[in-house]
Order: sequence, then structure tokens, then C-alpha cells
Amino acid sequence: MSCIRFNTPAQRAQLRALAPAMLTAEQAAALHPAPAMTESKIARLRLLARDETSKIRERAALDPHLPTEDFELLARDADAEVRACVARNEATPCDVLRSLVDDPSERVRGFLAVNFFVPADAMERLANDPSPIVRDLVRWKAELATA
Repeated sequence: MSCIRFNTPAQRAQLRALAPAMLTAEQAAALHPAPAMTESKIARLRLLARDETSKIRERAALDPHLPTEDFELLARDADAEVRACVARNEATPCDVLRSLVDDPSERVRGFLAVNFFVPADAMERLANDPSPIVRDLVRWKAELATA
């Protein structure tokens, strides 16, 4: 038995007519609003930021609702992947992003280079990074911004 379907033009037209309309991101968000951020949810995020498992700390580092003190804590994490998650989070405070400019991990500095919320002074330092990959990412982001 073949898994290839041979629909007639009429069948294809009917499938198109019955297909659901695609929603914009704004329409989908209006239909499915995110639940409110509560103090108990923030308390749970703070616990995740201190978990012994690095993958759980990574998840906390990616959350836009993480309190500033926890971003600061995770920016000093021993695991480079956790610090990379802090660097790529657009909600990370500017001072925390600045603190990652001299991170020993090229991956962390690379994620920092493509984060559009990194302050200009930090981007200038990344433009002179020892890593050609980081410098190329800075250049690429600058080209995107001017395109």
C-alpha cells in the first residue's frame, strides 16, 4: 500500500476551503492569554534558579519574570550553558548583561552579541572581542539593525 495520496483537484479545493484560517500572533494571544504572574510563581522561579540541576537553572534563566537578584546569581553560575541562557534572555537587566561581556565562554559572549537589548557600551566591547565568531555576530547584528 502506498502512503502517497492522489487527491483530485476538487478534493484539494475542498480541503483548502475547510482548512482553518491562520491566526496572527496577536489574535492567538488574545484567544489564549497568559496567566497572571503571581508572587507564588516568582517564588517558584527563585527556587528553580537555585536548583542543583543545571538544566533547571537554565530554564529559570530564560524566564522573563525572573527577579534581578536571580539574574545576577545565574550570571555567575559555574555552568556556561546557564550563563548563556542569561545572555540570550531579552529581559535580563542591562547591568547583568554588561557583567557577561568578559565571560570566559565564547558561547555566552556569542549569545550576548545577538541579544538586541545589550547596551551600546557592551556591544562596543564585544566588537573588539578576541573571538572572530563573536566579532562576526556583532557585525551581523549591526547589519540587521541597519537593513
